[in-house]
Amino acid sequence: QVQLVESGGELVQAGGSLRLSCACSTRACRTYAMGWFRQAPGKEREFVSAISVTSGTTYYGDSVKGRFTTSRDNAKNTVYLQMDNLKPEDTAVYYCAAEIHHGIATKLRGDYDYWGRGTQVTVSS
Repeated sequence: QVQLVESGGELVQAGGSLRLSCACSTRACRTYAMGWFRQAPGKEREFVSAISVTSGTTYYGDSVKGRFTTSRDNAKNTVYLQMDNLKPEDTAVYYCAAEIHHGIATKLRGDYDYWGRGTQVTVSS
């Protein structure tokens, strides 16, 4: 069983930065593609970013492109989401997810097999 635990969410002012972390419970996560999604109240869960096993491929949602950066440290079984120039519309619960079958970064929510419980990010104006 794969467990994913997100951390780093907090209240921040617009224009500020945060770094989210996603710790994976198993070394097997080094072979999984990883993604970040977010969900604001009353909205669908939205794709934020994805990263392949070797970090060679990354994808970003249009609303965060140029502001967010995803990376991974396979030695620590951890994936990161660096968020810069935060805006109030970035307020959401951020979820980490693992795709265990192909190791290929994907934007599709249905491709992910395991999910964390999320961490709250609130951006004040």
